[in-house]
Amino acid sequence: MKRRRFIRNSIGATLGTGAMAGIYTWQIEPFWVEFVRVKMPIRNLPSELEGKTLMQISDVHVGDRFDYQYIIDSFEEAKKFKPEFVAYTGDFVSYENEKQIGQLEEVMKHAVLGKYGTVGVLGNHDYGDNWAEQDVADAITSVLGGAGIQILSNTKQQFNGLNFIGFDDYWGLNFSPQFAMENYDDKQANIVLCHNPDVCDLDVWEDYDGWILSGHTHGGQCKPPFLNPPLLPVVNKNYTSGKIDLSNGRSLYINRAIGHLWQVRFNVRPEVTIFELQKA
Repeated sequence: MKRRRFIRNSIGATLGTGAMAGIYTWQIEPFWVEFVRVKMPIRNLPSELEGKTLMQISDVHVGDRFDYQYIIDSFEEAKKFKPEFVAYTGDFVSYENEKQIGQLEEVMKHAVLGKYGTVGVLGNHDYGDNWAEQDVADAITSVLGGAGIQILSNTKQQFNGLNFIGFDDYWGLNFSPQFAMENYDDKQANIVLCHNPDVCDLDVWEDYDGWILSGHTHGGQCKPPFLNPPLLPVVNKNYTSGKIDLSNGRSLYINRAIGHLWQVRFNVRPEVTIFELQKA
């Protein structure tokens, strides 16, 4: 009888723990955004920008796969940090049909904007089905422009002495990093925005030795403690999340994403990154 009771209690405890873990993974962590602070030393940074902040928001994934009121609430919380610059690094929607354009308009009424400037690049999901619908990318770019976010498609934009270089998406229709890096000036304070970190392994960087801000991986969304995430949508499995030192003095930062491809996270909280600018 004691043995039966022990087995029954053990099974009950296991099922109870599993249920609690499932609820946490489905209903708690996906909506528990973390504001991560990181020092960002930049070569040639103007003195007046020391101590200013650059906020990175990535992989918003507006759509029907989770309640995007969470994104609106997170944006309102992020505004309290009053960033001087804001950079969005792609995948604004989880595109299924034109409904997502209206949903994005609703969310971007609450977009976080920088005091000095706000820029972004597109991700693969912003190109619709099979990453091959230019009209979807154009519609998303129009919505974002109306919200005050300047999308860089292999172009540059400078605000108050800080120069942003934006690569269009690696899997999309307009990937042309050579064009983006044309006339690259290493005397400026430069930051590259690039949705997919696999681009860091391509021979497109000239003599660039600054920061690269990416997203795309979501940090794997689920990760066993002390182990690497089992699923990553990149070739280079070292590209998980956080700061990674690359060759030629480059520094890659991979944001864990504020949104989700699917509403499930474990040990990989959603992230908004707040960089403090410093002179290198």
